[in-house]
Amino acid sequence: MNSQLKIKICGLTRRVDISAVLDLGADYCGMIVYPKSPRAVTRDQAWDLCQRIPAGMRVMVDVNTGTDELEDWADCGFDHFQIHCDIDVNLATLAAWSGIVGKERLWLAPKIPPGEPFPQTLLEFSNTILIDAYHKDKYGGTGQTGNWQQFADWATMYSHKRFILAGGLTPDNVAEAVRTSGAETIDVNSGVESAPGIKDPAKLKALFEILRG
Repeated sequence: MNSQLKIKICGLTRRVDISAVLDLGADYCGMIVYPKSPRAVTRDQAWDLCQRIPAGMRVMVDVNTGTDELEDWADCGFDHFQIHCDIDVNLATLAAWSGIVGKERLWLAPKIPPGEPFPQTLLEFSNTILIDAYHKDKYGGTGQTGNWQQFADWATMYSHKRFILAGGLTPDNVAEAVRTSGAETIDVNSGVESAPGIKDPAKLKALFEILRG
């Protein structure tokens, strides 16, 4: 596999799992603050977990974050801010998010229905785009795989931006996913769990052995 591949493990809720993924060589640790997620952490939990992660690796994950909320989370120790949003999110909201945390730290994860073109407007406000599997009623975290070839096409078309592949990645399919998509950064969550928010040590080890050799 690509030795330069960046790996984000998301949905972290426990200190023990933070230690495990750091020991294995994860590049980013994601914590979900969206209250409707089964992996949601509170502000106090997020603060505690952030203290155990090196600077530059801490990623907040939320859905359609309010501007006041984003300012609050920005003070919690996070380095990057992954916001899942609708494809038609308004420009004022995008500008507000980008203004609060900056284009370099804002990771936009648009909910793009199959067959829809890539929403190019997003590129003005963020340098990182995360492509997750589409689900009509959910924002990520579905365990479903996405269209890896579509990801490759968009990443090539907009190569001046960084694209992150997410959606249903597991030790069983991650090698094929990386080869097909050409992804240089991946986001793994439910595929290395024993239960929502509880990481499985064996699955984590298998994933990193496949990707890191």
